[in-house]
Amino acid sequence: MQNFDQFIGSFSFDNRLAEVDIAGSIAHTKMLIKTKIISASDGRKIVSGLTSILKDIGKGWKFPEEEDIHYAVERELIRRIGPVGGKMHTARSRNDQVVADLRIYLKQEIGIVENLINNFQKVLVEKAGENIDVVMPGFTHLQPAQPVLAAHHLLAYAWMMQRDRERLADCYKRTDVLPLGSAALAGTSFNIDRQYTAKLLDFENISENSLDAVSDRDFAAEFVFCVSLTALHLTRFCEEMILWMNPEFGYITIDDKFTSGSSIMPQKRNPDCAEVIRGKSGRIFGDLIALLTIIKSLPLAYNRDLQEDKPPVFDALDNIKMCLEVISEMTESLEFVGERALKSTEKGFIAATEIADYLAKNNVPFRAAHGIVKDIVLYCRKNSKTLNELSIEEYNGFSKIFKKDIFKYLDAKNIADMKTSYGGTSEKSVLRQIDNIKQKLK
Repeated sequence: MQNFDQFIGSFSFDNRLAEVDIAGSIAHTKMLIKTKIISASDGRKIVSGLTSILKDIGKGWKFPEEEDIHYAVERELIRRIGPVGGKMHTARSRNDQVVADLRIYLKQEIGIVENLINNFQKVLVEKAGENIDVVMPGFTHLQPAQPVLAAHHLLAYAWMMQRDRERLADCYKRTDVLPLGSAALAGTSFNIDRQYTAKLLDFENISENSLDAVSDRDFAAEFVFCVSLTALHLTRFCEEMILWMNPEFGYITIDDKFTSGSSIMPQKRNPDCAEVIRGKSGRIFGDLIALLTIIKSLPLAYNRDLQEDKPPVFDALDNIKMCLEVISEMTESLEFVGERALKSTEKGFIAATEIADYLAKNNVPFRAAHGIVKDIVLYCRKNSKTLNELSIEEYNGFSKIFKKDIFKYLDAKNIADMKTSYGGTSEKSVLRQIDNIKQKLK
């Protein structure tokens, strides 16, 4: 095979770890100086050489391609400062170096993803506040169920995002464990100071078992799972935006820049950005399956299979960041068509549950009330009437309990505002939700 080195190499994808690899090597070298494993003069040369490489990367300089980024950094260091650069690798293996780099990198990126989720939550909360007076149908089984405030609907996604952010914060705790010092698999006979290295690299904890440390990719799988669940939540929101944009619903509009036209039908505006987010979720889910499959059945400790851990992690990371950026901008442009949403509440006998509750509040057992309202709905269907179009005499034909006040229970805005239970869809409850989630966002 002519490209064998390329086949077993990882430079094409792990070169993005160059800066964190250098940061890890500087910290490791400082530890070697502190513990007198290498001389201070040699250590200073190594740190200076690594710093010069880091500065050049910042100016756009690129490494020549090597087997992997870790070897590329070491080779460039030796080229710049001579053989003393080889002392940098004392008391360290690529096995603990590789996983340390990925942990440092993900610690940085978890914070970035958390901020992107936070930004999307802020957009949702802002839109909820702007649309506190918009009433729309709430659905179960995609059938009209009960009226809800549009703000309540938007906040449901803000709370999903809150769980996603909390999951990532929890994932960070298990990522924040330094494996450096585990060496190849058994630790090292050098008198190293792992706590000092951890302090330099801002790690809260150090790994307890060297075998586990070099083979552990749980943190990476957990991260991809966390962003997979975030992607899943984004797809639910996108699906509803796609439905609501459809003229059959007509509840919302979004800016044309998030849509595209048809090559043959000039009237079309297709919700492409929302659809692409739905599609990218499948790609992110695939990254999770790929990573789990790579890890499964591996014997301790390090195996070259683990080289393939980074492409799914990087792919999931890149795509969730893009999706969160786009969905935030797209949602900022969202406008509700309040009249259309309210008009839609007249369909599907959406006040039926309120009529049953009305009877139950007047001492009719709920199961009996449910049967009475079911008969009323059947009557309406047979006579092509809505619940609002029935007279009080018609209601009394089903139960003498009904009084003229029943008609206020048929108004969608009143129905929504009666849901005063904690977490419900009344305006008072929704305003409380907004205050609560704003506290979380701080």
